[in-house]
Amino acid sequence: MRLTESDASFLYTETASGNMHTASILVVEGDLAHGKVLEHMRARMHLVPRYMQKLAFVPFNLAHPKWVDDTDFKLENHVKAYSVKPGSSLEAAVDEALVLNEKLLDRSKPLWMTYVIDGVPGKTLLLQQVHHAMIDGVSGIDLLMTLMDFEPESKAPPPPNAPWTPEEEPSPLELITEAVRENVEQVMDEVQRTWPVDEKSRALLGNATRAMTRFFTEPAIMAPWNAGLVGPKRKMRWIRHPFSEFREIRRAFGGTINDVVLAVVSEGAARYMAGHDEETEGRHLRIMCPVSVRTENEQGALGNRVSAIFPTLPAFPMPILERYHAVLAETEAIKRNEEAQALTLMNESAPSMPATLMAPTLLVGTPFDPTAMAAQYPVPLMPSLGPRPPYFGFNFTCTNVPGVQVPMYIAGHRMETMLGLLMLTGSLGYGIALVSYNQEMVFAMIGETRLMPDLEVMVEAVEGAFVELLAEARKINAPPSDPVKIEPAKKAKQVRLEETAQETKKARKAG
Repeated sequence: MRLTESDASFLYTETASGNMHTASILVVEGDLAHGKVLEHMRARMHLVPRYMQKLAFVPFNLAHPKWVDDTDFKLENHVKAYSVKPGSSLEAAVDEALVLNEKLLDRSKPLWMTYVIDGVPGKTLLLQQVHHAMIDGVSGIDLLMTLMDFEPESKAPPPPNAPWTPEEEPSPLELITEAVRENVEQVMDEVQRTWPVDEKSRALLGNATRAMTRFFTEPAIMAPWNAGLVGPKRKMRWIRHPFSEFREIRRAFGGTINDVVLAVVSEGAARYMAGHDEETEGRHLRIMCPVSVRTENEQGALGNRVSAIFPTLPAFPMPILERYHAVLAETEAIKRNEEAQALTLMNESAPSMPATLMAPTLLVGTPFDPTAMAAQYPVPLMPSLGPRPPYFGFNFTCTNVPGVQVPMYIAGHRMETMLGLLMLTGSLGYGIALVSYNQEMVFAMIGETRLMPDLEVMVEAVEGAFVELLAEARKINAPPSDPVKIEPAKKAKQVRLEETAQETKKARKAG
């Protein structure tokens, strides 16, 4: 199966400073041995044949690479053990996992890797890496559901009817012959292709054109994390909230869960910039939000079926309810103009880019990688000397991946939480990956350490915006006598005190 142009683009845009594999850190309860993970995965490999395939690159890149069976596949090459210092904190282990994640996946092997990380008391971390050429966020969750269980004592799935026997890899001549034939067929298809002429399609293409035009006519503010090209180093921190709290806000003010997310992350970004004395008044942020366009009959399939929307929101701090209403107005306009569908139609209607033009990018990850030097010696950042120039792009990505709302298990161990590692590339030195799992939402915020050395400040700003919005919602949802907000630590302490008091009363009665 040949990569689509969308899938292949993640190979062509990969650099040594900006890898293009999707990654996540699964925090699992208990000490989970590497051997048990290996056994668990081995029993499920036949459910994910793509995990046993690699890319075959056509000479001169006459066509996009295609998936072929890896005749040398060994599971042990893809499920590896790694130890952090015994007694390490979860944050310290995550920091080490980010260093592991810097390395590009080996393009001569199947494009995935799992590291089983021990050393954190009472927990095991699984660093899952899968190249974006293989999956998007939604298919990544589908893949996770295939490889994990929904019960702690689940039996392994039935084995395949026959052992896996890889097909012989095609020769370079076969790859060239097939590519030439497909290119001729593609040219014929392009000649016969007609642009959408119905009124609905014309309207959508007009909306897409206007959306793209705004990038140049209404440039965004250049945020500190956009003031240079990213290097390979990353830092990540996260906050967690019950999914019910997002529903409280939605119930009070309307909108969607995504509107809640956009309000708090955009306000957090505005407060971060104000704290760094950036001139934000009258300026705006542009955020890229991936949107799945996967249809029902494409559920469970790998590959990328994603469009995007680009909300434009004030870059200066605002009262939190004003911020929320600004988000509602912006997302309502985006929905009314069907921008996600419009951009998808524009992309599908545009002529295909000849794969041959992207041949030089396939040097990435090889001994001749031209981006390796830039990763080792990143260019200096743009100094802040008054107003920064306009930014003709989007400031950061915020992706929200709906996960499974019940516990999942691997080799009998419950997954506690899932941290998404968003890819950073170009001048995008900051981003957020949200994953909902088991009735909880996790904001995983990642920053390039040069462009954003103080990621904790952004985390505090986003958390502060969320707490304020939730407090405003509870003023409406809860009776006036109810507390507006009880911090999680205080709430836990209060519960313990109440339990202790009840136990004391019982003891006195028994005495």
